[in-house]
Amino acid sequence: MRLVVAEDSVLLREGLVRLFAELRHDVVAAVGDAPSLVAAVDLYRPDVAVIDVRMPPTFTDDGLIAAKKIRADHPDVGLLVLSQWVEAGAARDLLRDGRGGIGYLLKDRVQELSMVDTALQVISQGGTMVDPQVIAQFAASGTELARLTEREREVLALMAQGRSNTAIAAQLVVTLGSVEKHIASIFTKLDLSNSPHDHRRVLAVLRYLGG
Repeated sequence: MRLVVAEDSVLLREGLVRLFAELRHDVVAAVGDAPSLVAAVDLYRPDVAVIDVRMPPTFTDDGLIAAKKIRADHPDVGLLVLSQWVEAGAARDLLRDGRGGIGYLLKDRVQELSMVDTALQVISQGGTMVDPQVIAQFAASGTELARLTEREREVLALMAQGRSNTAIAAQLVVTLGSVEKHIASIFTKLDLSNSPHDHRRVLAVLRYLGG
């Protein structure tokens, strides 16, 4: 998989490059600021851009602004956003267009190679993956939608983490058919009709995050 990496910390940027090489991905560019990120994506058209939220020039939300521009200019490029802190608004903003191909992980997850690799695979295939800590925070704060049963909330939380139906069935120790029924019920209760223009799994996750 071809990647562009944007991280202002030289040590972390080099660490990410080595990590992705270990995972057998090709980093075609590694940059330290938002304008360079946009230029690199324009030039190389990677499968996924790995983006720090806060980077030069202002060290506020430059990474998110760049991510939105990339999404507008190159909708086929996946986005994996890395953040030092749980920034719920950032996760919601990225998911709001309902198209998928988006991931939001805390930087601490970089040490978990399997999770990072799974995130890249899910994102490159048009799926969505949100850090489990973000999911847990929303669950703890009572933002789950009241129309869903407890089991449906469990299924939706796992969907938000990028799990496939088969993986959800294995974790919850239920049949694949049961998972599919729960997901169909979630879509119905959240009024998510089947449309060729929207990714219902992404929209369901966005509702779960309060977006």
